[in-house]
Amino acid sequence: MSQYLTVNVVTPNGLVYDHHASIVVAKTTDGELGILPNHIPVIAPLLIDEVKVGRKDDDGHVDWIAVNGGIMEVRDSVVSIVADSAERERDIDVSRAERAKIRAERMIEEAKQKDDVDELRRATVALHRAINRINVSKHL
Repeated sequence: MSQYLTVNVVTPNGLVYDHHASIVVAKTTDGELGILPNHIPVIAPLLIDEVKVGRKDDDGHVDWIAVNGGIMEVRDSVVSIVADSAERERDIDVSRAERAKIRAERMIEEAKQKDDVDELRRATVALHRAINRINVSKHL
């Protein structure tokens, strides 16, 4: 029986996160999912949201990762998250995220005026990503 989880977060740009943890909490399309060592195997689609990782090396240490969707696989006390993009709280450029939020809000208004459903959907996703990054950066 494993005493800890190994957590890996990977994007097309490479490895974003690799640590041992006592717990991982992520939001899936079916709701929030908490993973402890020796959890049953699971594959779940993730929402654009934060992933909370309770580090094994320090009970009070929590890492936060902004994940823009993706898939989480749990097997043999290994939590693997594959996402289009992901950033740790310490790596988020808050001013860039704020600018992205403003751009997305402007795109939403323009899409509503043009009644462009596809553009509205893309802009809404962009807004959600920007807000997620801003929220995760506040955990620092």
